[in-house]
Amino acid sequence: MEPPRMLIIRTRNTEHQFTRQNASGSENGGSDKKPTLKYNDDSKLCKVHRPLSSDAVFHIRSREYGLSNRPNFCSGQKDFVSQKFPDFVSQHLPAILEENELQLGTVNKVFASKWLSSSQVVMGTKCNKLLVMDVNTNRLEHKTSLKSSSQSTPAECPCGIHSIAINPSHTMLATGGENTNDLAIYELPDFDPLCVGEQAHKDWIFDMDWIDDGHIVTGSRDSSVALWRVDNQELSVSEKGDGDSPSHRIIKPCVSKPCSGAMRVRALSLSRNKRMMGVLSMNAKFHFWDIETFNQLESVDLPWRRENVCMASSEDLGVFAVGSQSYVTLIDQRQKGTSRCNPLKIPSSHGERGIRSLSFTHNMITIGTGDGRVLFYDTRAAQFLHLQNGNHCELHVGDGWLRLDANYWEHFLHARYPNAIFTHCYDEWNARLFVAGGPLPAGLYGNYAGLYY
Repeated sequence: MEPPRMLIIRTRNTEHQFTRQNASGSENGGSDKKPTLKYNDDSKLCKVHRPLSSDAVFHIRSREYGLSNRPNFCSGQKDFVSQKFPDFVSQHLPAILEENELQLGTVNKVFASKWLSSSQVVMGTKCNKLLVMDVNTNRLEHKTSLKSSSQSTPAECPCGIHSIAINPSHTMLATGGENTNDLAIYELPDFDPLCVGEQAHKDWIFDMDWIDDGHIVTGSRDSSVALWRVDNQELSVSEKGDGDSPSHRIIKPCVSKPCSGAMRVRALSLSRNKRMMGVLSMNAKFHFWDIETFNQLESVDLPWRRENVCMASSEDLGVFAVGSQSYVTLIDQRQKGTSRCNPLKIPSSHGERGIRSLSFTHNMITIGTGDGRVLFYDTRAAQFLHLQNGNHCELHVGDGWLRLDANYWEHFLHARYPNAIFTHCYDEWNARLFVAGGPLPAGLYGNYAGLYY
């Protein structure tokens, strides 16, 4: 009799072995019934609350051998690969992720991050550094901040880079400039300085997002939002900066408007095919904007009023998510009344440290907390991801680096402060998770970065 056919999946240092069986239980028997899988390893993967689907093995094999070599690869299987398989990965990947802590030197708190390529991540810090790290080699490169012209008045008490955005074609990167109330644009992949946007905001730029390849929106601590047009082919030579910034040009916003009812714009995000923008303000209000007209539509009060500091949006689900001190609030503009906002209580032993970063991956919300944990919420099952033993599926970050200065010895010596996760992002294939941040108290100076895969 032909020996059993095995598939071995390697995850880091563990091998997971599957055996194909027919419905009657005999290996490779004569039955025509659909084969099932028997899991033969007692490792972390089998602790996932949901059982593994047998279709996963067939499509992992298809990935290895190539779709073109499968003549019987039907349209239904292709739909599984393009739609259902990524969702399957988002459900089961968190339970097998392991941390590889990265060394960032002596920079202070990573506030923003984005994947540049399969091996590079760009980061922005509280000390206003723009860094690019190769996660394969741990090589760290500092990029020069772009200077504003003499016409720009810098914001008081600058507080670093809070946001990074890459346009859809990956040809331009936007972030804060040397003046934290100005917009800096680089050309990718070489980070050539392109332009600095001025005269829109008087205080720090907290967030930004590209509408399309040539238009970007910024939101500021001065309670204003601005729309910019950036076209590297049409920026005229006459718009060059002064002698202190000869390598890039100066642009002004197409329009800058106050966000009515807002007290300090903290975050913004685009959703519903880029026709709708959500704006979060520090006075616990959420504001809807029409992107096509750049007009504010309405504002709603959030049910949880403390520490609303981060948000994300889902094109698939058509909803926004807002992170506060103890809740993630899901907001659907299509709903009316109290059903529009749905708060989700976050399990935490340190509720006062709050939620610091959010992202959507298909039906999964990834949540970075102020007490050094990453949680996962399944919107389809309407519950947090659990392991088979009933515990929440959580990632706990490492110690990072902390500067033991006089402020630490005088005020923070007798307490432990885990690293807050101010930013996280998945790679293109949603297979690796980059997590970064630093100590939550403003008086502590330090950083953390890690790659989970």
